[in-house]
Amino acid sequence: MSVARVTEITSSSTKSFQDAIEQGISRASMTLKNVEGAWIQDQKVVVENGKIVAYRVNMKVTFILTD
Repeated sequence: MSVARVTEITSSSTKSFQDAIEQGISRASMTLKNVEGAWIQDQKVVVENGKIVAYRVNMKVTFILTD
């Protein structure tokens, strides 16, 4: 039997939502072992002077706890 834990993180990118997701998962994997998946909870853009300057995602990352 395995036990999982979920942690919420926010990630940002100046390129795209996809890049923000990839950066968030990459960074989470450096700290958390056994990352199994993520649920993208929210997406948001930051606008300055009528232009998108950042893409942000809030995600819940699931990882398996080890003994």
